Amino acid sequence: MKRLARTLLLFLFIGSLAMTLRSGIRIADNPALSPMIDRAADEIAALTDRMMAREATPERLAELITTRLAEAPRNWVALQALAEVAAEQGHALPPAYADAWEQDSGLLAMSGDCLACMWDIATCSLSTALICKAPILLTPVEDLRGVVKAGADYTMGQPVDQLDLGLSVVGLGATAAFVATGGTSATVKAGTATIRLARGMGRLSPRLTTRMTAAVTDGVRWADLPKVRGADDAVALLRTDTLRPLAETVTDLGRVADAAGPVPALHLLPLVDDAVDARRLARASEALGAKTVSRAEVLGKSRLLRATIRYGDTAIGLIVGLVGALMSLALMLAGAVQTMVIRALRRAARVT
Repeated sequence: MKRLARTLLLFLFIGSLAMTLRSGIRIADNPALSPMIDRAADEIAALTDRMMAREATPERLAELITTRLAEAPRNWVALQALAEVAAEQGHALPPAYADAWEQDSGLLAMSGDCLACMWDIATCSLSTALICKAPILLTPVEDLRGVVKAGADYTMGQPVDQLDLGLSVVGLGATAAFVATGGTSATVKAGTATIRLARGMGRLSPRLTTRMTAAVTDGVRWADLPKVRGADDAVALLRTDTLRPLAETVTDLGRVADAAGPVPALHLLPLVDDAVDARRLARASEALGAKTVSRAEVLGKSRLLRATIRYGDTAIGLIVGLVGALMSLALMLAGAVQTMVIRALRRAARVT
């Protein structure tokens, strides 16, 4: 009986190991065979709805709203998203919510904040950024200014704002030469404006800033920079392959702005650390629309972005094979140890 069990375990181990190796070889041989597969939009919506049903309890919502109310300035993008979830569930908002809204939404306060935001982007809040600063950043004049200023700084030996230069070149329409993500020129422009605003407001993650700046450093022909006088000249600056990741990330962030709205996109942008985050956030925004912010607030970055992907059949086969191999190996080792212990005890009993 023991020999039969050992034989079965050996076959299980060999079969599981073979399944693991087969799945690993398939993934290695076929780059298109990704172990992770994008969920469809309706799958993302259904999954996040189930997650919200578990996580968005009255206590959790009250805690999140109270925390946001204590911020200065208050983030009304997040607060209104949380309030909508509370209203859908029939929960009353804290009394402090109405008082804070009355304080922050006055016409005089808005006009003063708007003037400050137009003068210095660092003073912008999410509520004033779109109204006051975004219209300026959405014009080609801002992009041309960025390229010309970078050329002047480079000629005079001054430090060049490399990220601003990269966004300017992309925003001037040169992306048509190398972006193949399906984004329109308006989507690309929305992405550059969103990144500029987020950076000026301190809402661009350090990792994303570093990655984008590195792409510009290697992707621009610096010697030609002083010659740029218009959009056509900007194309000559580009090393297309090197700048492609930057342009695709900009396009993905433009998709977020298109789907969720420009101000919600500003709120969500700190969640993005790299191109993968940008792509997954774009897919989440296109599936969830205006609900993206509330899902991000309650679920957090990791769970929201993970909801956009699932394991493919090849990955499941790899995991099942690996688990089976490890379990069968563990059982074989346990059986061997048990046999050794029993033999040792029998020898000890004979001696005594």
